[in-house]
Amino acid sequence: MISIRRSWKRRPCTACNRCTALPEAAEVARVLSLWQSLSRRPLGAWFFSQAVCWKAPYFGSISPRFTRLEPGRCEAVIHDRHKLHNHIGSVHAIALCNLAELTAGVMTDASLPPGMRWIPKSMFVQYLKKAKGTLRGIATPAIAIVASDTGYDLPVDVAVLDATGDKVFAAQITMWLSPTPKR
Repeated sequence: MISIRRSWKRRPCTACNRCTALPEAAEVARVLSLWQSLSRRPLGAWFFSQAVCWKAPYFGSISPRFTRLEPGRCEAVIHDRHKLHNHIGSVHAIALCNLAELTAGVMTDASLPPGMRWIPKSMFVQYLKKAKGTLRGIATPAIAIVASDTGYDLPVDVAVLDATGDKVFAAQITMWLSPTPKR
């Protein structure tokens, strides 16, 4: 059995400092170390994908499967399913936006220096051609991700490719990176 828990000791919650709460998932296991431990095992990439969608349930609507994760790069695929179609039979634009935000967010989380946090700030997208078949989202940072005492914008480039390797969608998602406040 694979254990991702470091410590399940109960501790005071941050809201009232009296009751106890289990550690947040981010404290239990960082996304990159979880990927590194699971992806080497049979069905590990599937379990990782399920864990991400459990933590952020809306992404489950596109049924993503992560295929690669390392600092500075994240790749995930979605398969052409009827539930993702628009009225003209291609993959819906917002499903592509979900794939872009998912890969950009997981890449940012896996690349984040200690003591930093992130949140999406804006998204600019281009729909280049009809999206059909299996689609691969690839997210990479446009600039180096560094630790900072002040917040800064991190542009993340996302390309979505079809099975033939043609780019069907491009996005630039701006992430706001800032130091984690001291408690």
